[in-house]
Amino acid sequence: MKTIIMLALLMPLICFSQKTKSDLWKEMDKQAEQFNSIALKIWNFAELGYREEQSAALLAETLEQAGFKIARGVVELPTAFTAEFGSGKPVIGILGEYDALPGLSQEATGERKPIPGKKAGHGCGHHLFGTASAAAAISVKNWMAANKIKGTIRFYGTPAEENGSGKVYMVQAGLFNDADVVFHWHPGSKNTAKPRSSLANRTGLFRFYGIASHAAGSPEKGRSALDAVEAMNFMTNLMREHVEEDSRIHYVITKGGEAPNVVPAFAEVYYYIRHPKRTELNAMWERLINNAKGAALGTDTRMEYEFGGVYEILVNKPLAMAMHENLKAVGGFELTADEKEFGRKIQTTLSNPPPLESTASIEDFNSSSEENYGSTDVGDVSWVVPTAGLRTATWVPGTSAHSWQAVAAGGMSIGMKGMGAAAKVLAGVMVDAFTKPALIAAAKKEFEANRGSNFTYKSMLGDQKPPVLNPRD
Repeated sequence: MKTIIMLALLMPLICFSQKTKSDLWKEMDKQAEQFNSIALKIWNFAELGYREEQSAALLAETLEQAGFKIARGVVELPTAFTAEFGSGKPVIGILGEYDALPGLSQEATGERKPIPGKKAGHGCGHHLFGTASAAAAISVKNWMAANKIKGTIRFYGTPAEENGSGKVYMVQAGLFNDADVVFHWHPGSKNTAKPRSSLANRTGLFRFYGIASHAAGSPEKGRSALDAVEAMNFMTNLMREHVEEDSRIHYVITKGGEAPNVVPAFAEVYYYIRHPKRTELNAMWERLINNAKGAALGTDTRMEYEFGGVYEILVNKPLAMAMHENLKAVGGFELTADEKEFGRKIQTTLSNPPPLESTASIEDFNSSSEENYGSTDVGDVSWVVPTAGLRTATWVPGTSAHSWQAVAAGGMSIGMKGMGAAAKVLAGVMVDAFTKPALIAAAKKEFEANRGSNFTYKSMLGDQKPPVLNPRD
């Protein structure tokens, strides 16, 4: 029955003839509600990285029923998959994410209201990300069939972007080696396709092992693992004064002991450090490790650590410009009266938000804008194949990622409208890649120039087996 329902949903997609992008986009409008339903299901699943069983299965089944060949559980990751249609060159890749974030349970309302019994939420909008990418891939597949276009579409189902570096394992395994270009997008609070980079990021779980003892009766017999964590944090906070201004350092103590009257025998701290350049980031990382070693030495404890990391994004202006032109053609969207009321409620919780009407505007390609201080494993992809992305307004203007406000908007019509716009833009730029060989040639030329002739990709994960970092509940 499930298969029959899915086929019924997708059947309208394969019963038309389309010649232009406008035809393609009109057909996508007809299928919007079906993909909205898929996105809302994944929003409700709200599964953490490497646990996205239902989310990955739903997207894979949707693509399979549309005629894609599916490879599940690739590179030893149960929730990673690829979906492929066509054959030969060019190979046009499109990324899809679907993992949620811990601690962000939230109903689709304008007030803070966690969903009872749920802990996670889609605070980065990956339910929209994966669904829009799948919608674009399916629509372009139908356009290829209608117009007898040669080439290959490859959808990459990429798990655990939030703290598991899922794409890095896929890059390491060579899954992108034969791709000509790759496209992606991300939910946001504005419509933009400018060539922005990101921060390279290293992550570490530092574990300290001491000796338990009665904190009052025999403290001299104990060795506090929590002391070691606090010593490491203290040294790292002093280090902040002596790193470059664009650096970012943040941590949480994930385990600090069980009771005040027991000297903690185990403690753990979870670090992220970031910088626009990997070379400087790697130097910071060595200093962070030395802080951990010093903390263990000074507290007479033992230390071990797990680590992860992602590259900064290597921008590609030819692809970014093509993405921008498609974004201008698709345009933004206006909010309904109900959506404006929702938006006004959300904006009372934000600091100096832009006008609600900004969902209808497109950011100029050459305008200056704030730096991108986030990190993503898309960065690793961008260093092995020319890559470009965009953002659309899926949240109330002024909303930041990783917030309950983002979860709320992503579960209602504002998120769906932004997702629909992104799907159209992705489909449009994929059509360009299939029909304009000069675009791919220009993208590859800039890619090689920016990467450098002596570049050899080497991930920051070393030889660790996935998943490197366990997701946090």
